Amino acid sequence: MVFYRIQFAIITTHNYLLIKITDMKKIKIIIMGAAGRDFHNFNVYYRDNPDYEVVAFTATQIPFIDDRKYPSELSGKYYPKGIPIFPEDDLPELIKKHKPDEVVFSYSDVTFDYVMTKGAMINAAGPSFKMLGYDQTAVRSSKPVIAVVASRTGSGKSQTSRKVMEILNSLGKKVVAIRHPMPYGNLVKQKVQRFAVIADLKKHKCTIEEMEEYEPHVARGNIIYSGVDYEAIVREAEKEADIIIWDGGNNDLPFYKCDLVITVADPHRAGHELHYYPGLTNLLISDVVVINKIDSADPEEVSKVRKNIERINPKAVIIEGASPISLENANDEIHIRNKRVLIIEDGPTLTHGEMKYGAGTIAAKKFGAKEIIDPRSFAEGTIRDTYKKYPDIGNLLPAMGYGDRQIRDLEKTINKIPCDAVIIGTPIDLRRLIKFKKPAVRITYDLQEIGRPNLTDILTKKFS
Repeated sequence: MVFYRIQFAIITTHNYLLIKITDMKKIKIIIMGAAGRDFHNFNVYYRDNPDYEVVAFTATQIPFIDDRKYPSELSGKYYPKGIPIFPEDDLPELIKKHKPDEVVFSYSDVTFDYVMTKGAMINAAGPSFKMLGYDQTAVRSSKPVIAVVASRTGSGKSQTSRKVMEILNSLGKKVVAIRHPMPYGNLVKQKVQRFAVIADLKKHKCTIEEMEEYEPHVARGNIIYSGVDYEAIVREAEKEADIIIWDGGNNDLPFYKCDLVITVADPHRAGHELHYYPGLTNLLISDVVVINKIDSADPEEVSKVRKNIERINPKAVIIEGASPISLENANDEIHIRNKRVLIIEDGPTLTHGEMKYGAGTIAAKKFGAKEIIDPRSFAEGTIRDTYKKYPDIGNLLPAMGYGDRQIRDLEKTINKIPCDAVIIGTPIDLRRLIKFKKPAVRITYDLQEIGRPNLTDILTKKFS
């Protein structure tokens, strides 16, 4: 279907007034995404915009999210049939078929080199290459908003968000968190989701990746929203909150205009804060930067991150933080010391987050594991595919669970591996979802601030 917009031009000639009507084609758009920022950009900028026609989305990073449609129920009046979603690998053919004017890059946690390589390919094929800015995509709330974002996936946003909520609750504020989207299921049913009790995770058919973000909040009595339509989500959250926390995903920009931006940086990946999109943008708009994990990072790398922050955003307040690990049950140390262990770490942190280790690995060293078993030769189905896509994961098992099939493959993989025990370094208790045939111990960790100023000082001054 070809869409047109009507342009009216008023022309005066002597004593006559002429109105010239010109047909102008809509600007054709393809949006490159990963089931998150792409949908948000469409909703707030393109959905009701008569000047544009979005002909397709492409999808990457996350398995099982292509080969479907952005549904008509969420697409607005201009898209009665919805919008198809294709694998990003199909982009060259989609450009040939649809001849778009612009291709809009709308996902996160990728190198600048990666972004501009995509841009060069797109420009060579004909269209303009575009990235929407913060002002174009940030929704305004009637309540104060604090954003917790990061320079890279796996920096420690979630524990920082929980710390912020804890402080604000102690100040007598009613706080609600809104999480960056992870809409991997039925998009219409996921338009607005509210999580207040553990049973809500089952009600909304959450994946492991979703539960890793929602469960730690809910277990502490916090309310967290998520979904697809972030204008609708914030309007619901405003009804029960004095202050809203934007709990960011990957290293994406906030979806809301913020009264305070807190960015978490990771010295285990020192230098990445300057070279990943859009993590550098987060640092540039930050009021506060938390340099996390200083208890396990090389001091020289901590210093490198600090100098980078001071150079690019000298106005930001810098806070140092640690992520001390502990066993959920202190007696579980007997399952690690001098034992051959399998380590399961957070999936996105190991995959597109590119971390070489996490809390489970630190625990294995701290509690004296004899050997870390390499799981790669035992990988089943979709877990084997994950290792092929991300060959640098190493001898750790990413907790992939983007659907029932992948959870089954994860369980089969775990139970095939010859080990004495399993160390669970993920934010949720996988023992609720998977039947382990070997002893499985869980590692916990929270943000511990070092020195002053700290988050309590900053939040008390601004919001008390």
